[in-house]
Amino acid sequence: MLRPYFRRNLLRLAGGFSALMLVDLLQLFIPRIVKNAVDLLQKGVATPGGLLDYGVYITLIAFAIAVFRFVWRQLIFGFSRIVEIDLRNRMLSHLLSLDKVYFQKTTTGEAMALATNDLSAVQLGVGMGGVAFVDAVFMGFAAFGFMLYIHPILTLIALAPMPLLAFLTRTLSSRLHGRFKKVQEQFSLLTEFVRSTLSSISLVKAYNQEELQKQRFAQMGQTFVGDNLKLAVVNGTLFPVFGFIGNFSMLLVLVFGGRLTISGTITAGDFVAFISYLFIMTWPMMAMGWVADLFQRGVTSLSRIEALLSEKPVLAERDEMPQGARPGPDPGPGPSLSGEIRVENLFFEYPGQAARGLKGIDLHVPRGMLLGIVGRTGAGKTTLCNLLARLFPVPDGSIFFDERDVNSISIKSVRSAIAYVPQDVVLFSDTIAFNIAFGRPHASFEDIERVARAAAINDDIAAMPQGYETRIGERGVKLSGGQRQRIAIARALLLDRPIILIDDGLSAVDMETEHAIILSIASYLKGRTCIIVSHRIAPLADADQIVVMEKGRVVDRGPHMELLERNAFYSSIYRHQTNSYAEGGVTGGEQ
Repeated sequence: MLRPYFRRNLLRLAGGFSALMLVDLLQLFIPRIVKNAVDLLQKGVATPGGLLDYGVYITLIAFAIAVFRFVWRQLIFGFSRIVEIDLRNRMLSHLLSLDKVYFQKTTTGEAMALATNDLSAVQLGVGMGGVAFVDAVFMGFAAFGFMLYIHPILTLIALAPMPLLAFLTRTLSSRLHGRFKKVQEQFSLLTEFVRSTLSSISLVKAYNQEELQKQRFAQMGQTFVGDNLKLAVVNGTLFPVFGFIGNFSMLLVLVFGGRLTISGTITAGDFVAFISYLFIMTWPMMAMGWVADLFQRGVTSLSRIEALLSEKPVLAERDEMPQGARPGPDPGPGPSLSGEIRVENLFFEYPGQAARGLKGIDLHVPRGMLLGIVGRTGAGKTTLCNLLARLFPVPDGSIFFDERDVNSISIKSVRSAIAYVPQDVVLFSDTIAFNIAFGRPHASFEDIERVARAAAINDDIAAMPQGYETRIGERGVKLSGGQRQRIAIARALLLDRPIILIDDGLSAVDMETEHAIILSIASYLKGRTCIIVSHRIAPLADADQIVVMEKGRVVDRGPHMELLERNAFYSSIYRHQTNSYAEGGVTGGEQ
């Protein structure tokens, strides 16, 4: 997965790691300079000028180290940031390509954790992990070479504990993977809990559930801390053990190297240089544990990100159509469909559910028709809207737009022809103008105001402190339910598309206001196909045809007056709703 990034940035990485190895190489010369100075002091031939020269050499090397260290940090850490931002963009692009089926099985918190905590782990593994690995390997072998040059036997004695280090690294690293995966999964749960709590803060307060939510969050936090402590046990074992092995090697050098120095086998300068190189070797020993930690975290997080990127949308575009789908002419990305809709023997069941949502639906909606759909909760009205809006896959030969099988038309083309107002209104934490113009970002203020008037929301907006520039908070928290729905209606009208699909989009306003809005937008509906789903019947009285649904089937259809005469369910619901409204009962008001 990361290979393309390394190939594209090969020159950057070559320059960065070359600078890194130059830094390491320069550091290795400092003990040699110190050795020469110590030998001169031991022989009693050192002079202030000579020692000053050695000091100047060390200063120049230190300056060169600083310059090359700046270079490798810019190049290598810069590369890790390039990987991070590109992966983040890929993840968001891929999430936008997935359909509702994926989001029904995956929480928002999981996706947020992948884009934050997991991505950070990958960035650290690619950046600091790569630096630490190359640095440790190069420094280790180079220091090993210098130590061999001084005294091979002493070098073998000093490195005798290394096999134990390799064994512990392999054993503990395998445990890091599983424990870090649990930590990341628990972080996802925490993130989702916070998101859902804050997005439902009004409900939490209305039900006095603040204390319970705090207790739940505290319990999840304790689990998260417990998982981190288990991970810390492994990390806490790695570094002390590596430090102990390094210090034990130092003890061996002091014992055996001291004897060699006393016997004159090596000079005092060689002994000091050998100890310096052993200190340099201690860093690779310590670093390998850190590298193992960083790499295991990065690999674990990368596998989680790969799992996301490997998800495929159930809905396939034309060039990815499943075998058996019938190809046809693609009308292109624009709203070129005229608006005629035909549904034939449509059956549908949601993924993972045995019960069918729709059972043999047949409908014909000519271009320019205003169609009303009514029925009890669970009758299948929203399911039908979701399928018409191409949010779920449908069988071949079941839905046709302009006499073309919907599966032979690109998803983008179908959606570009529909202005959809879903049952669950979604607003962004931005200005009212932004939310209305979401589908047409460059719409003029006059056009925004015009559709707001048609949706009967302009007066409410004008009464707000900043008018159309008022920021409405997360999911429109500053607005009533009816105001949110009317803004969604205005957003759909602004798109100026041949098909308007409103799924119970006015349930939060009273019956009279709903009827007034439908009459107000009538001018926008001329020549357009409009399907309005509503629990209330009276506002749909002027529809060209009304469809009655029950248990996933169409049980009746016809004009309002005909249904009143022949359909007992329709007439009883109509009488109940109109009588309740006449008596002052509210069948649906501003919420």
